[in-house]
Amino acid sequence: MLKDEFVEAGLGTQEAEALAIAIADGADPRTLWRSLCDSLLSPSQPFALHQAIHAAVFANWEVEIKGPAPTWISSQETTAGTNLASLMGDEDYAALHRKSIENPVWYWSVLFERLGIHASTGPQAVLDLSESAEHARWFPGMELNIGLSCFAGRDPNGTALIWAGQDGVLHRMSRRELESECHRVAWALKASGFEPGDAVAVDMPMTQESVVIYLGLVLAGCVVVSIADSFAPDEIATRMEIAEAKGIFTQDVILRGEKTLPLYERVVDADCPKAIVLPAGPDLVVELREGDLSWKSFLDGSQEGPFPVPVSPAESLTNILFSSGTTGTPKAIGWTHLTPIKAAADGWAHHDIQEGQVVAWPTNLGWMMGPWLIYASHLNGAAIALYEGIPSGRSFCRFVQDARVTMLGVVPSLVRAWKASQATKGLDWTQIRCFSSTGEASNPEEMHWLMSRAGYKPVIEYCGGTEIGGGYICGTRVQDQVAATFSTPALGASFVLLDEEGLACSNGELALVPPMLGSSQRLLNRDHHKVYYEGMPVGPKGEQLRRHGDQMEELPGGFFRALGRVDDTMNLGGIKVSSAELERACTMDGLKECAAIAVPRAGGGPSQLVVYAVLEDGVHLAEEKLAEQMQKQLRETLNPLFKVHAVRCIPSLPRTASNKVMRRVLRAQFRHG
Repeated sequence: MLKDEFVEAGLGTQEAEALAIAIADGADPRTLWRSLCDSLLSPSQPFALHQAIHAAVFANWEVEIKGPAPTWISSQETTAGTNLASLMGDEDYAALHRKSIENPVWYWSVLFERLGIHASTGPQAVLDLSESAEHARWFPGMELNIGLSCFAGRDPNGTALIWAGQDGVLHRMSRRELESECHRVAWALKASGFEPGDAVAVDMPMTQESVVIYLGLVLAGCVVVSIADSFAPDEIATRMEIAEAKGIFTQDVILRGEKTLPLYERVVDADCPKAIVLPAGPDLVVELREGDLSWKSFLDGSQEGPFPVPVSPAESLTNILFSSGTTGTPKAIGWTHLTPIKAAADGWAHHDIQEGQVVAWPTNLGWMMGPWLIYASHLNGAAIALYEGIPSGRSFCRFVQDARVTMLGVVPSLVRAWKASQATKGLDWTQIRCFSSTGEASNPEEMHWLMSRAGYKPVIEYCGGTEIGGGYICGTRVQDQVAATFSTPALGASFVLLDEEGLACSNGELALVPPMLGSSQRLLNRDHHKVYYEGMPVGPKGEQLRRHGDQMEELPGGFFRALGRVDDTMNLGGIKVSSAELERACTMDGLKECAAIAVPRAGGGPSQLVVYAVLEDGVHLAEEKLAEQMQKQLRETLNPLFKVHAVRCIPSLPRTASNKVMRRVLRAQFRHG
């Protein structure tokens, strides 16, 4: 009986009986679940009880018609006060999304105003399609510096940054203080010989100083070069060379709990140009090269007062980020002054970030979510909460509570770690209004658990790419949300799913439909048309299509589920990397060739790296020994975060007639043992 099941899971006898009766009487499951989330279920109860009740309430849910059972239910109360409510009016969300696609001039005009974008010279139009959708021009004729919009019209006394270390002591910086520090960096850049248009890298953890440096570079008219602080010297050097960077900001070391990891040493080994080096602790613990500057010496060259911020055409670069392609060399993707508008628009519409709120998302400036966090927060008048430590433990979870975080971004592996260690036990996360998850495939059970920790707040699944400045598919606070699924294409974004014949289907490769503000229109080191448009079929309505490479499944009820990549780029722990990069790093004596594939982890979560190896004739090496050696080489030459799950030796790699390795065959072979 249901009553006994609920009691066994931890519910009181009277409550269990009343709930069992309500379910037996045929109560509407959405209404009942919403009521239970508000009045009965709490984080202090066993999660098994939450699962049992959810399963019982939705036992007769028509999945084939309505899609998966929702974990969070929207209502008039939850919709009221959202940013989207002001746009929807009397219409439903579907009508709003349709309008954002059919009338992009209207949508982006509204978002431009709502985000308070400050332009020195107004645009001649919102959208110019005279040269085709592929070559769309957004806000032509506009001149601006997007950094100014992070401060202009905002409350100068409002909190801009909150940060803490593992000691838990909170520090705050007002918007006025942040602006002053950013201008100080801009002056110091000029004094150090950097000029507008110069590319300058940032290779350091996400700290309050790195936010100041990032915005200071933008205000100075420089181009930020994003480099992850986990990269090996060769990868740093490659990115510096592609971007033609003239300098780099870094730290002496990285502090990770009890560990001290080298960082400046890697920058030196990469033979980087002038470095400005910050101390991870009170003082520098490294000796600097001739010509390099300590952070203190760098700032000593600054001066007081507002910096004369240069403006430039909207399509000018502000940031160079990297996303690995399938040839081994990372694609250099340029963010313009317009790309941050896309990031902030997603924050406004889909994450419902509002003035005075607090946004936390453990990330790094080497990946798009670092710049995304800066712009999605500051262009919406919210504060950024930064934790200077390892986010997988209880101290970070306490920081979320103490900093009063209202929007918490995660990668699923973090949620898995919190759940396994009960890191949130006894903490109050009820101030959170929504979560967001990106970087890996989510697990429904873990996302349900996460929602329940904050008294049932939605998880906004978010998927996009560096080359589009944000997401193409996500969720909202005005729709029901199903754990580990997406509820809508992003506003202003449209896509189709294609089968292997290039025809529209419900489970296939996703192709974007341009124009879409924020999406790249050039690559620094590739032919943009060839990478994204060449060979693409037309859409079902004759639309031009843009290649993206994700595989997606459309579910009943308007929901979608991500199925990974269809090309040879894989996502390991939230980091995109090409198979070619991994294979190049795994080269060793006795190895004839190899193929790297990503395989799904049982139960969801980050993909696992498997390498199929073909040995030279007469060579015999144990698979375990090969895995150890490959792991060592990945750590030394590519990225220590990448883990080799398994190595399989085979006589030869399966190939197409054009000699391309058929990794789908290898994935199927591994799956079936």
